[in-house]
Amino acid sequence: MKRRDFLLTSSTGLALVASGAAAEDMKPMDGMPMSPMDWTDQNGLTRFLKTDTAPLENEFEKYPRCPYCGMMRQMFSQTRHLIVYDNDTVDGTCSLHCAAISLALNVDAGPKTIYAGDAGATAKVKPLAVVDDMTYVIDTKKPGTMTGTSKYAYADPAKADAAAKDGGKLASFDEALVMAYADMARDTINIRKRRAERRARAGQ
Repeated sequence: MKRRDFLLTSSTGLALVASGAAAEDMKPMDGMPMSPMDWTDQNGLTRFLKTDTAPLENEFEKYPRCPYCGMMRQMFSQTRHLIVYDNDTVDGTCSLHCAAISLALNVDAGPKTIYAGDAGATAKVKPLAVVDDMTYVIDTKKPGTMTGTSKYAYADPAKADAAAKDGGKLASFDEALVMAYADMARDTINIRKRRAERRARAGQ
């Protein structure tokens, strides 16, 4: 067997090829290696997102499902989020839980605008509002979308106050995001368990 063929068909060989590719990526450019930030600009996950300068138009046609869990976003319009990054790429998620995943995976793409469904709106499909102008209600007694602790956003502070009367806590987007990350491990474990049980029942 030729040495190259052996390398490409063995786990050690794949590791060597991968390390060679990594070394190629780190070759000096003008005397300096490519920085992690420059590398993610060229190779990061946002390159898989749509560039969209009008993200609110036909939102559900363009972003029907959450890319991280597969949920239909219109069915969860009260918890959905829409992230517009500073390179005009857009990520539509079903929840703050999945929005937190997107923000963690795209650390070098700054969020330009983040929208959330207004849980206090009367419409069946909740309209989006900018999270900077919203109040989140964190309620550990109620489950939310992809989480054991509900995290609903309200455009009207009075409706947020009313929703928090039974023991919920008012929070800004940043505070709610911190809570989403704090809950991430437990929520992910529970999601994996539930999905494994559903697959087992379906005989998969």
